[in-house]
Amino acid sequence: MDRARATLLAALIAVLAAAASGARAAGTETYPNRPLRIVVPYLPGGTTDILARALAPILHEALAQPIVIDNRPGASGMIGADLVAKASPDGYTALMATVAEVAINQSLYPKMAYDPVKDLAPVTLAGITPLILVIHPSIPASSVNELVAFARGKQGGLTFASPGNGSVQHLSGELVKTVARIDLLHVPYKGAPPALADLLGGQVSIYFSGMPPVMPHVKAGRLRALAVTTVKRSPAAPDIPTMAEAGMPGFDISNWFGVFVPAATPRDRVVKLNREISKALQRQDVKERLADQGLETVGNSTEQFSAFFKAEIAKYAGIIKASGARAD
Repeated sequence: MDRARATLLAALIAVLAAAASGARAAGTETYPNRPLRIVVPYLPGGTTDILARALAPILHEALAQPIVIDNRPGASGMIGADLVAKASPDGYTALMATVAEVAINQSLYPKMAYDPVKDLAPVTLAGITPLILVIHPSIPASSVNELVAFARGKQGGLTFASPGNGSVQHLSGELVKTVARIDLLHVPYKGAPPALADLLGGQVSIYFSGMPPVMPHVKAGRLRALAVTTVKRSPAAPDIPTMAEAGMPGFDISNWFGVFVPAATPRDRVVKLNREISKALQRQDVKERLADQGLETVGNSTEQFSAFFKAEIAKYAGIIKASGARAD
C-alpha cells in the first residue's frame, strides 16, 4: 500500500470512529444493551407487583436483557415514583405506577418531591381492575345496605384498611363515608399485604382491595365480598354486584396501573418500550392469567395513555374535594 492510500485509509477510519463515538454520545447505540429496572412502589404480593412480575419474563425474552423488579414501598407510592422521576432518562428505569402516586396524591398532599406531569413520561396503560369491597366474616352483613345499617348502629363506627394515604382504596372508603353518611375510621398501612393480613385476622373490618390478592380468600370463605366499585360487574366475579346496584348510584372507581419513565427519556426508547410492553400485555396467555384475577390488561399508545392519565388527575381532584379526604 502506497503512502497516499495509507493516509486516506487512516483518515477514513478516524471519520468512522468519530461517527460511532458521536452516535453513542447522542444515545443512538443499540438499545437496550444492559438490564432494565422496573420500580414497583409497593411491597411484593400486591396487584402492582403481580402485574410487573407477569411482564418481566416476556420482556426479558423480547428485549434480550434481564428485567429487574425493584420494590421501593413507602409514602403512598411516592418514594418509588420519586426515584424514577429523578433517575437517569436513558430508558433503563421504569415505574409500574398506580393511580395514587401519579393522579391522586397531588390533590391530597400540599407538597410532593416530584411533579407527575412534568417529571414522568407516560409509556402505556398496563391494566385496570375494579376494587372489591370485602369484609371480615365476623361483620353481620351480606350486602352494602346491611353494612351501612350495621355501621350506623355501632358506637364508634367501623375501621377500613387501605395500603396507604391517598391510595384509591383510601378514597373509596372516604367516598362511602360521604355518600352513606356513616362513620368509618381509616387505618392506613404500608402496602396491601399487611392491610390484607390484618383484615383476615379481624383487626380491621372493611377493605376496598384490588381483586387479585383477595379473590382466593373470598372463594375460600375467609372474606365476604359485597360489591365491586366499577359501573359494570367484573367477569372474574360476575355474581358480585356493583356499588351502584348495591344502592350507591354513580359510584365508579377503578385501580389502574401504568408504565412511566423519566420525562427526558429519548422518544425512540419510549416508543420501543411502548411497543414491547403493549405486545406482552396483549398476549392471550397473559390476558387470561390476569383476567382470572380480575385484572384487564390494556397496552395502548403513549398519546392515549397521556390523555387518560390527565383526565384521571381531574377526576380524583373532584372526588377529594367532594369527600373532604385528607392525608391522615
